[in-house]
Amino acid sequence: MASLYLLLLLPLFLALILAATITESKSFSTTVKAPYPGHKPDKLTHLHFYFHDIVSGDKPTSVQVANGPTTNSSATGFGLVAVVDDKLTVGPEITSEEVGRAQGMYASADQNKLGLLMAFNLVFKKGKFSDSTVAMYGRNPVLSKVREMPIIGGTGAFRFGRGYALAKTLVFNITSGDAVVEYNVYIWH
Repeated sequence: MASLYLLLLLPLFLALILAATITESKSFSTTVKAPYPGHKPDKLTHLHFYFHDIVSGDKPTSVQVANGPTTNSSATGFGLVAVVDDKLTVGPEITSEEVGRAQGMYASADQNKLGLLMAFNLVFKKGKFSDSTVAMYGRNPVLSKVREMPIIGGTGAFRFGRGYALAKTLVFNITSGDAVVEYNVYIWH
């Protein structure tokens, strides 16, 4: 009987010892009351540019790097993955002034409709946003007239950036696969 009491009291005794030895619990996060030094939050910036996706010719800016076993037989190209370094320009002509590059990848991620997963850094090279980037990540239903994708971050002038991008295809060459897409990007930063 005494051994039964000992077996019942032992877990209680060990819990008391453990509770007594744990004197401080540290959190993995803290709340910062002031913004990051040099950051003036909640300024809205509108960017307007043209994205040139070139898959044809000697120097394509979008290159297929992977596909799935059924990509070629899929109506949506499901499983295709491409890496991109596309020119961003002021006007819709490829010869227009370059303001940056769209660098990243897209993947055909919908088996039923043509929908791309876009993971891009918009890297700006001109003006007051030179050396700043915007991170765009989201779904692009390319057959829709206007598509909306989230802006999930940024660097430089766009540190703490958040917002959305509206994409509208201006030109799609069915023979070459080349496209010109107009972008209106709205960023809180």
